[in-house]
Amino acid sequence: MQNYTLSQIADLLGADLQGDGATEIKKISTLANAQHGHIAFLANKKYRSQLDDTQASAVILSSADAEYFSGNKLIVGNPYVCYAKLAQLMDTTPRSAVTGIHPSAVIHDSASIGNNVAIAANVVIEAGAVIADNVQIGPNCFIGEHAKIGQSTKLWANVSIYHQVEIGSDCLFQANTVVGSDGFGYANERGEWVKIPQLGRVIIGDKVEVGASTTIDRGALDDTIIHSNVIIDNQCQIAHNVEIGSGTAVAGCTVFAGSVEIGRNCQIGGMVAINGHLSVCDGAIITGMSMVTKAITEPGIYSSGLPHQTNKEWRRSIAHIRNLGDMKDRIKALESLTKSLNIEDK
Repeated sequence: MQNYTLSQIADLLGADLQGDGATEIKKISTLANAQHGHIAFLANKKYRSQLDDTQASAVILSSADAEYFSGNKLIVGNPYVCYAKLAQLMDTTPRSAVTGIHPSAVIHDSASIGNNVAIAANVVIEAGAVIADNVQIGPNCFIGEHAKIGQSTKLWANVSIYHQVEIGSDCLFQANTVVGSDGFGYANERGEWVKIPQLGRVIIGDKVEVGASTTIDRGALDDTIIHSNVIIDNQCQIAHNVEIGSGTAVAGCTVFAGSVEIGRNCQIGGMVAINGHLSVCDGAIITGMSMVTKAITEPGIYSSGLPHQTNKEWRRSIAHIRNLGDMKDRIKALESLTKSLNIEDK
């Protein structure tokens, strides 16, 4: 890993440096675990007390927190974003494949392979596929017929890209992700399931990142569309004909049923489930464990998951829920009685 001086880091981040610019930084750490030669950051004021004891050689923080730290500091507008940019600079993640084509790769003669492409062991690329410049394809990946992968996109091991899928540039797919598998389409004929071939595609924009073991189904007739600058976490299910707007973030284990439309710049928490054929407007925030059963038409924060309780409290709550119908009837009876008594008093 290359070391950097505080002055170099300040220039990179556009930060206001207060302290010794010649201080050498070799690693990014948390405030609690930082040692000499490390740089830490403060993005949440609830960790402000850790500034007193941190051993970090420098800290990235906001102007509001600068007074609480007397050591070397880089003052920025958004410490968390600056941490992200510095982490990119000091990233030690290896390539998913070394430059060149591994001898064990099987590539159809009609596939088009761009310049500086890296293809690892046991990759299969089928007829008519188009791989643009600077793409990295990790071990055991499968690229189906007439699929297209844009320049500088990176696939980790065991990623499967089905036929006719189109992926933009500068995308990242973590291991075991599947793009373009069949959506869940069947008709029932007198108790027998008749498969409906999925004739659409998956279209993915630029700068999209998809987590490990996530599945994005192809469309039934029209396409499943993931717009640019979308991030999707691990183990998510994106069903056929879903459309996700640009700038949206989806946390792990979330499930979208078929034909869901998600707007731009939404934030969707972990283990959210969204029923099919619904739309979610731009800028909506859905907290973890929510179940969305009707369209969301106004920006805001939406929740439905219940916080945990002790088992005893949960059983009591469930008992109350089961009695709600009876309680409703009793309340209506009391209202009727009160109304009749008021009439008699008059």
